[in-house]
Amino acid sequence: MSMTEPSQRLDKWLWHARFFKSRSTATKLCSESKVRVNRTVVAKAHHAVRVGDVLTFPQARTIRVVKILGLPARRGPASEARTFYEDLLEAEPPPPAVTVSGG
Repeated sequence: MSMTEPSQRLDKWLWHARFFKSRSTATKLCSESKVRVNRTVVAKAHHAVRVGDVLTFPQARTIRVVKILGLPARRGPASEARTFYEDLLEAEPPPPAVTVSGG
């Protein structure tokens, strides 16, 4: 990759893309080495991310894997934020209901 490609701080991208309610929460997650960029653990919130990078990180009780499609200039509404990434993990369907027949 060329160093002239547009980039954005990792914590700022996570916040703009609305994965976290505050930038400080995103910064803390990065500082605790809980984010991977292209399968490499990142320990700095200022790590530069670019279009095409794949991020893996915990969010609430799930692990998110997303591909960056764009670099948002602001923290806009959720509908706008969703246009800047592709969710690479399909939501898993709930397990089938188990029925117990009495007999």
